[in-house]
Amino acid sequence: MLIFENVYKSFDAVKALDGLDFVARDGCITGLLGPNGAGKTTALRILFGLLKADRGRAIIDATDPARDPLAARRRLGIVTDQVGLYPRLTTREHLAYFGRLHGMDTAAIVQATEEIAALIGLYDIIDRRTAGFSQGQRMKVALARALLHRPRNLLLDEPGRGLDVTSTRALRTALLRLRAEGCCIVLASHVMQEVDLICDDVVVVAQGRSVARGSTAELCTRTGTHQLEDAFVALTGIEEGIAA
Repeated sequence: MLIFENVYKSFDAVKALDGLDFVARDGCITGLLGPNGAGKTTALRILFGLLKADRGRAIIDATDPARDPLAARRRLGIVTDQVGLYPRLTTREHLAYFGRLHGMDTAAIVQATEEIAALIGLYDIIDRRTAGFSQGQRMKVALARALLHRPRNLLLDEPGRGLDVTSTRALRTALLRLRAEGCCIVLASHVMQEVDLICDDVVVVAQGRSVARGSTAELCTRTGTHQLEDAFVALTGIEEGIAA
């Protein structure tokens, strides 16, 4: 479980988070939905321990990443659209390298690699160098790398960006299987269809604050709309902001 409790974060005069609150439960996919600059990526970086909150706290399975970032990271897997692969390494070599960084022994790395290759569908690229991989293939490697140490919490920041239909469906299938195994998943995305299809809970973020939370149906009922996109616009006032 991930808890984000009344968190504030500023960068000089820019207020990125203004008392953001949300809870992500085990066995659920929680969507973070908001316009550019709403604070989604800042929130994920605080959870991962890359940034420290000015006020408030983030809790990862009872661990505070600000106080014990290494312990928190052992409980987390993170995937962003900036994959950062080593082009001369194969997929298998990437996983072996990151497994060692997590303190896993060779036997554990081999077993985890086989399990994840089956889960995500890596067999066609497992022994290929990553140079020249498509965006979908790169994202598969990034997801496998994040899952290798069997974290119970997974953070994804725009993982579907640039993926084709086949890769998007494969990613969706993998996330649904992880949810069924009890994983806590937080998905930050701009893609309404993606959030609508797989998220159990949606947190709408605007100007660094949580402005609404609930299932897609609950958000639509609250706003008197029929689609998540219309509910999102009504909750964030984004069209009024553009018009102004």
